[in-house]
Amino acid sequence: MSEEDTQQDDDLRYFVRIGRTDLDGTKSVERSLSEMNGIGRRTARIIAEKAGVDRTATFGRLDDEVIDEVVDMVESYAEETPDWLNNRQRDFYSGETSHETGNDLQLARQHDVNRMKMIDSYKGVRHKRGQKVRGQRTKSTGRTEGTIGVNVEEIREEAAEEAAEDE
Repeated sequence: MSEEDTQQDDDLRYFVRIGRTDLDGTKSVERSLSEMNGIGRRTARIIAEKAGVDRTATFGRLDDEVIDEVVDMVESYAEETPDWLNNRQRDFYSGETSHETGNDLQLARQHDVNRMKMIDSYKGVRHKRGQKVRGQRTKSTGRTEGTIGVNVEEIREEAAEEAAEDE
């Protein structure tokens, strides 16, 4: 390893913290941001563009001011983009449009599922039963038991037991 490589390793931040999420500093800005819940590839590209950062640059090698700019863009993403690009449009409780990320998104989804269960909507009932919710086929997939179809051996054993009892 040369001196230049070791000096670059000293400048590298291996973890970049946004909110309550640690992002990988060894990856590019776009890829690192897209690993966060609520931010996909398109959203990560938009955030990098609005923050004025090269999306292919290594996230951990950026200056602290530039990283702070990216963090600010993640937090203010809902105000910077049109409503159709946000993931919480017209929230049930507040009526506002926002873009949730990280643990906040998981918590919001859990609240939505619990509300559906409480009011016994069709989707809530499916969630309660542990069945598929979005209209998928259930006749042949999503089975929780081990057998599919008719278990011939079990039927023969039961018939043999009944025959033995009759004798």
